Amino acid sequence: MVSRLVSAVLALAALAPFAQAQDFPNRPIRVVVGPGPDIVARVLGPKMTEVLGQPVVVEQRPGAGGVIASQTVSTATPDGYTLLQATASYTINTALQTSQFDLGRDFAPVGRVSTSPFVLVVHPSVPAKTLAELIAYAKANPGKLNYASSGIGTPPHLAGELFKAMAGVDILHVPFREANSGLNAVLGGSVQMMFSISSTVQSQLGGGMVRGIGVTTREPTKLVPGLPAIAQSGLPGFEVTGWNGYVAPKGTPQPILARLNAAVRAGLEDADVLAKLGIAGYEPAAPNAPEDFAKFIAADTAKWKDIVAKLNINAK
Repeated sequence: MVSRLVSAVLALAALAPFAQAQDFPNRPIRVVVGPGPDIVARVLGPKMTEVLGQPVVVEQRPGAGGVIASQTVSTATPDGYTLLQATASYTINTALQTSQFDLGRDFAPVGRVSTSPFVLVVHPSVPAKTLAELIAYAKANPGKLNYASSGIGTPPHLAGELFKAMAGVDILHVPFREANSGLNAVLGGSVQMMFSISSTVQSQLGGGMVRGIGVTTREPTKLVPGLPAIAQSGLPGFEVTGWNGYVAPKGTPQPILARLNAAVRAGLEDADVLAKLGIAGYEPAAPNAPEDFAKFIAADTAKWKDIVAKLNINAK
């Protein structure tokens, strides 16, 4: 009798996630955004709302390099109603050991949403129009050039350190609290260069307020027409790509992850969403399932761990 009761309880427990998934969603879903712009989540939100039948709202939790946003989501109930907009900042944090949270360990992947290149920009006073000219100028003037970033341990910082190592130049890192402050310093000329995400520097490039040297993707991108890839302009293998995706708290049932992933994919097949992402400086990710995104996160984390170890970067 007892064994039958235990079996019945176990059977009900096994069915619980599926019952939960069948009822999902029945209330609003929030997407928590830490480091980086929230434009991707806001562009995708209306289509996800349409598909899921419940509002998808964006909640900004900036600060502490993503720790606040990570904690908010990792400690939430694993029911699919709280998502984190994950970015390269989180895999870099893991590589630098600056956060107790690990995307691959502490979260459940939903899907990758978009990618965006960084652009190496310089103030117009810098007498270099190409990567070769910039490297030559930096070598002829060691310590004269400064580069801005959105903070220690952020993608623009590591892009700068990777550039220094691969180009063999002596330039000084000037960290700011966030990307716009760093870009404003370059616009004002107090800092000479920066690796800026394309979505935030497009208007300045078009207006001639900064000069673009190259993009950080492996190949040129239509998002920044006319600029060559740094990897094809003298630094083979140089690549630093921004990306966005959604993860949920660890333990979120697979059927719910699949439902959320389907909503993301529907958004990335919508012409209006794609047009708005392009205008904002983002390319849609290729169709991917939660397990694909999990593999991507693992590979990105391994890549940054390797770079941090080789360059001996310590952000603690």
